[in-house]
Amino acid sequence: MGPHFGLEGFVKVRPFSGETDHFSRLATVTLRKNGEEKAQDVAEVIPRGGFLLMRFAGVDSPEAARLLGGAEIIAGREHSAPLKEGEYYVEDLKGLEVVTAEGQVFGHIADVVDGGGGQLVEVTLLSGEKRFAPFRNEFFGEVSLGEGRIALLEPWVLG
Repeated sequence: MGPHFGLEGFVKVRPFSGETDHFSRLATVTLRKNGEEKAQDVAEVIPRGGFLLMRFAGVDSPEAARLLGGAEIIAGREHSAPLKEGEYYVEDLKGLEVVTAEGQVFGHIADVVDGGGGQLVEVTLLSGEKRFAPFRNEFFGEVSLGEGRIALLEPWVLG
């Protein structure tokens, strides 16, 4: 009989990228929940279509597995899903200046989060306020990691 969700400490994982192959090579990951990070050894990974069942060392009961609910799994770059054209790692986008074509700086990217209907970019404005905007080509243009900036095509989206 195969593993049951939570039964032997397995947790259901949905990769942001939709890719699952690279998870089978993970030995250790960082789990981030409520602003806290903890290194965790991977005991077992079982692909199940668009998601995975994962079990971590020392997590061997439904109660222990439930405590991991909602955590983000962070893997080293060498174990990340390969990037396609126009894709970026969230960690590379954090801190980029958000700049208009005229050179006006609006703020910087604090994070990129899943908004249900797509990804949202969280921008910390120069005033310190935080704003969310859909991370879409019509709002954000060229990403220049070397210059540390991203083009803001439609400033009103942060208004």
